[in-house]
Amino acid sequence: MMTDSILTAVETTKETCIECHTICIDTLKYSKNHGGQHLDMAMMSMMRDCAEMCMMCVNMMNDGSEFMGNACSLCAEMCDRTAMACEQMSNDATMRYCAAICRKCAEHCKAMALNSASYFRRASLVTEDALLSR
Repeated sequence: MMTDSILTAVETTKETCIECHTICIDTLKYSKNHGGQHLDMAMMSMMRDCAEMCMMCVNMMNDGSEFMGNACSLCAEMCDRTAMACEQMSNDATMRYCAAICRKCAEHCKAMALNSASYFRRASLVTEDALLSR
């Protein structure tokens, strides 16, 4: 059974992931409209991937997935990289804001990844013997 502090941490992480998803999508639209250096395809791809990974984490937390920790760990890495890319355009307030939200999400996801084993315990449908016999 989850305690109130664990539930609060999960809810806070989900809210932060949703915020990051929204800001990355908004910033992606902003980049498309501004053109020039904002139309860097690698950067735009990174923002889209970050947004999608954030929603995957939310879905896995909602489902209590045993893979949630791995997803949160990958999400944290993707958010950190997206933040670094956005910070390269430090003269742009929208890009700086996206970077800040990505960093915030990365911090929450790192903590969730580290603690996920104690948050979610799902009975495995596949036994270790079944995996080793392949």
